[in-house]
This record gives sequence, structure tokens and C-alpha cells, in this order.
Amino acid sequence: MWTENEIMEYLKKNLKQSRFEHSLSVRDTAVRLAEKYNCDVKRASTAGLVHDCAKNMEAKEIVDICTEAGYVLNEVELENPGIAHGLAGSIIAKNKMGINDEEILNAVRFHTTGKKNMTLLEKIIYIADYVEPLRDFPGVNELREAVNNNLDEAMLISFDQTIKYVIERGMLIHLDTVEARNYMICHKE
Repeated sequence: MWTENEIMEYLKKNLKQSRFEHSLSVRDTAVRLAEKYNCDVKRASTAGLVHDCAKNMEAKEIVDICTEAGYVLNEVELENPGIAHGLAGSIIAKNKMGINDEEILNAVRFHTTGKKNMTLLEKIIYIADYVEPLRDFPGVNELREAVNNNLDEAMLISFDQTIKYVIERGMLIHLDTVEARNYMICHKE
């Protein structure tokens, strides 16, 4: 597995400066949340750092990485290949960076859409990406407060915000996001 410095060098070469800074901020936010919610800090740090490693790739390159690895993209991902940057990122993390921890890879893969029955690490990376301090959008402060009080409530708020955002723009909603939201509602404690 690559060292953190090797991963940082890869990110510096392959991401825009603003995306690189976002990745560092997601890493730091993931570490803070991992400490708060009793999750493995090292795994959260690694997943947070690499989560967007494929974000600045061209759409065709994202599709090619996914299909060459044997994945069949669905209609939402083919219509908007950027949404598959998490999957492409998990493939890069495994094949280039030597990360073989399936939970880290899944946290990278599903950080954009979520999925049903998410692990604690997957939730932390998903929400850290959403609320890291460089993010600025309507409702982000409410979400930051929720994250500090109840991770699952924050997840539900974020799924609701994402779905509303996608609907308002007339875009396709990824089924993983709908399933993630429904699962959390049906399995509230």
C-alpha cells in the first residue's frame, strides 16, 4: 500500500488545487468524526484522503476505468458519468495505490450516492465530504450541527437535500441514494 505521502503526490498531480484542498479537508473532517463516533481513525483518514482521486477525470476516462474493471454502469451513471467517480476512485485506490481494505474501498465507492445498510466508516466519509469546512451551500450549517448530534439524522438530512437538489435540476436520481434513505428510515433506532 502507498504511504500517505505517495497518495498526496498522486492527488497533487491528478487533482485541481481546490479539489486537493477539499480532499485534505475531508480527511481531517473524517478523522474528527471517526474520533467522535468511535471508528478507526487511520481507515477514516485514508478513505477521506483518497475519496475524490478520480474526481477531475474526463467522463470517458471514468467510464473506461469502471468498464475495464468489469463493472456495468447503470443508466444514471451513463447519463452522468461524474457520479461514478467514486467507483473509479475505488478502482484506482485498489489497483494503483494498493489499498485492499474493502471497507475503505466501499467508503470511496459510495461517498457520492450512499447505499443501503452503510457501515460507520462509509457514513463518515459520505458525510465528511458533505460538511467539510470548505463546503458552502444552503443548509450546510444545519447539517454540520446535525452531524455533531446524531450521525444517522445527519445522513437522512443529507439524502433529503441531495434528492431535492437533483429533482430541482431535472436530473436522474441514483437508486443507491433512494435505497440508502429508505433503509435508514426503516431501520431507525
